[in-house]
Amino acid sequence: MKNYQRINNIAGWVIFAIAAFVYLSTIEPTASFWDCGEYIATSFKLEVGHPPGAPLFNLVGRVFSLFGGGPEGAAKMINSVSALASAFTILFLFWSITAFAKKIAARAGELTQAATIAIIGSGAVGALAYTFSDSFWFSAVEGEVYASSSFFTAIVFWAILKWESVADEEHSERWIVLIAYLMGLSIGVHLLNLLAIPAITYVYYYKKFKPSTKGFFITGILSILILGIVQNGIIPGIVSLSAKMELFFVNTIGLPFNSGTIFYFVLLLGGIIWGLNYTSRKNKPVANTIMLCFTVILIGYSSFFTLIIRSQANTPMDENNPENAVNLLAYLNREQYGDWPIGYGQYFNAPLDPAQPYKDGNPVYAKDEKKGEYVVIDDRKSSVPNYDPQFCTPFPRMWSSQGNHVSGYKSWTDFKGTPIRTTNSRGDAETIYKPTFGENMTYFFKYQLGHMFMRYFLWNFSGRQNDVQGHGSILKGNWISGIPFVDDARIGSQTKVSQSWSDNRARNKFYMLPLILGIIGLVFHVKKDTKDALIVGLLFFFTGLAIVIYLNQSPYQPRERDYAYVGAFYAFAIWIGLGAYAIFDWLSKKISPQGAAVAATAIGLLAAPVIMAKDGWNDHDRSHRYTARDFAYDYLNSCQKNAILFTNGDNDTFPLWYAQEVEGIRTDVRVVNLSLAQTDWYINQLRKKAYDSEPIPMTLSAEQIRQGTRDYLPIYKNPQLGIDTGKFYNIKDLIKFVASEKNDDKVEMQSGVMFNYLPTNKVFIPVDSAKVVSNGTVPKQLAQYVKKGITWDIKKNYLLKNDIVIFDILASNNWERPVYFAVTVGDDAYMDLEPFFQLEGLAYRVLP
Repeated sequence: MKNYQRINNIAGWVIFAIAAFVYLSTIEPTASFWDCGEYIATSFKLEVGHPPGAPLFNLVGRVFSLFGGGPEGAAKMINSVSALASAFTILFLFWSITAFAKKIAARAGELTQAATIAIIGSGAVGALAYTFSDSFWFSAVEGEVYASSSFFTAIVFWAILKWESVADEEHSERWIVLIAYLMGLSIGVHLLNLLAIPAITYVYYYKKFKPSTKGFFITGILSILILGIVQNGIIPGIVSLSAKMELFFVNTIGLPFNSGTIFYFVLLLGGIIWGLNYTSRKNKPVANTIMLCFTVILIGYSSFFTLIIRSQANTPMDENNPENAVNLLAYLNREQYGDWPIGYGQYFNAPLDPAQPYKDGNPVYAKDEKKGEYVVIDDRKSSVPNYDPQFCTPFPRMWSSQGNHVSGYKSWTDFKGTPIRTTNSRGDAETIYKPTFGENMTYFFKYQLGHMFMRYFLWNFSGRQNDVQGHGSILKGNWISGIPFVDDARIGSQTKVSQSWSDNRARNKFYMLPLILGIIGLVFHVKKDTKDALIVGLLFFFTGLAIVIYLNQSPYQPRERDYAYVGAFYAFAIWIGLGAYAIFDWLSKKISPQGAAVAATAIGLLAAPVIMAKDGWNDHDRSHRYTARDFAYDYLNSCQKNAILFTNGDNDTFPLWYAQEVEGIRTDVRVVNLSLAQTDWYINQLRKKAYDSEPIPMTLSAEQIRQGTRDYLPIYKNPQLGIDTGKFYNIKDLIKFVASEKNDDKVEMQSGVMFNYLPTNKVFIPVDSAKVVSNGTVPKQLAQYVKKGITWDIKKNYLLKNDIVIFDILASNNWERPVYFAVTVGDDAYMDLEPFFQLEGLAYRVLP
């Protein structure tokens, strides 16, 4: 059909308009929970968020926020970035589906009117099904990075299909270069986009080479190699080389700070220019294209320079302080989040290797302005656990030793284990029940694949029980079908649940119709075009199952993780669309082709997007939701003027940051995030004034609280110091003791490591009764109850760095500023101060 391309373009933009209307109609008008408050705040003022950063998202969000009409409208405009990015994702999904369907139709000869209708219909069915899919819709209406990340996945996948259609034309390599540039840009949003590389590599292979078994496997190896080069080579490698050059120039040669970084980038730029010129002059098109791709990846990746620039400006939010190449490398490597085994590693109860219990880690450097060089603040010698090899395994799934994780492993596997006799660190014999490899794989299939992937997959294409987070309960967060005998066999009769459960807005019944349509499309695609089906299958695997393997998730995740797998759901939506075309292919043998095309489109629309939209709209419509913003408002206004408020991370803090940074609510209150107070860079930021909040008073200096210093403070009653076990010690004296650098003020633990320590668990804080009443710390009506000092016992055996920060603030504040703990912080962070808490709104105030 001559007008196919025009019809395809117009239909795509119509689908885009529908998706844009849906998402813009249902976006949240302000910040949502989890990372959204932080992303909106960092976008609004171009500040530095948590590692590994999303600078391109922040830049785009900043531009959009300018059209919000003021701070109150900024969040809605930044949320609109996600809505529009999601609508563009649907646009490119539509064009990708029609590209696959057209290739199938073209095998029957020239495109007919009926085939064109069926192709456009199949694109509409698949694209709109994904529009209304649960996980993708959720991300589309909030200011998070996953919607924008999906956009980049969609456009690069569409671009390789465009390249395939013009691969034999002159200058077709421009599409490959475009893909490389888009992937470079996507690094400034999220790395999920890179997982499309294997599928893209196979499109290139099937177009340029004659397929063979050997070629198939070589291409697979090359695709993984390219993915590894970009993700583990270019992204951290560019910065790693810069950091090494910087250390060499400053510490070895003695040149000023940043000289090594400047020299490195001049050298890099010169090398790129020479390489492009050389490959052009010598007529080496493949090498030239590779150089161009490397160059445009770096151009896209250069959005990270904004993090360095803004960090050097010392913005109020400046997480990890990545203001130089050395700090940026740790930021990109997400070092504060730790590591986990993937291909080989320990079981959860693995003891340390008796011969070598610890290995050395990479040293941590910090800039020392006085010395004019980078100094090692934590050598990390003997800091990395080295586990007994007999308790290690290939493909370790049950690896975390955290208490609730261990109970989760045992629960999901009906754990029995194999008894192994070993010797502990004290030289005593003991028996450890090592998990069997069968139990290890049971956990992988039941929890990681079943609960943390297939459950989410079926939420989207079969149905969802409710939006209450579940950890295996038959009443919470399961997938359902809406078909009684199917659901009854799995989780019991759903007709017997209480009305409050059955009326949950997220109780969505799709009767497996989108799932069945997708399976039909998958089978049809394999039958009609095995190569293209394999390419879509690779996209499904790497953006779904490969992520499951890589993340190696432990039990009891703090929130549902379905947002990580939307790429796989995107791939399945392609098959949903092709399922509609399969129906056309079958019906056209029974009735007229035009009638078959219309009928197949109608059946597909009713079976997937219509039913998904009908059941999903009410639980995805956030247009009147202000919960997170109001939560933050109430927390901040629970505090008296100039208060210090201790919170935990994520949902405890991010909404408060949004309220203060964007809407300017109660900027006199200093929020102290205890999750981040484990780090020296955050503690040092607390020493600075922020808006209307004066610096936090602390006694311990920046050097005394550096990373690797006083990370762990055991409570050790040393009789040689004459500690009176019945006496309470002034908190200021204890902080001075902690700050002491004398050798005799340290204790050697059984591991042989030396620690500073706290000599008692009995603490006394003096109180000036007149002062605490006059400055409003204690309400006048409670003046008669004020004590001359408060005394209490710390029940823990040690303090971590964030506990020491609380301790130091209590000692240094001297009752000048009101001190609060958020009610959600939890007993472990309260430092056993509960007897002196007064509930005020949503915060506990410490009163004498």
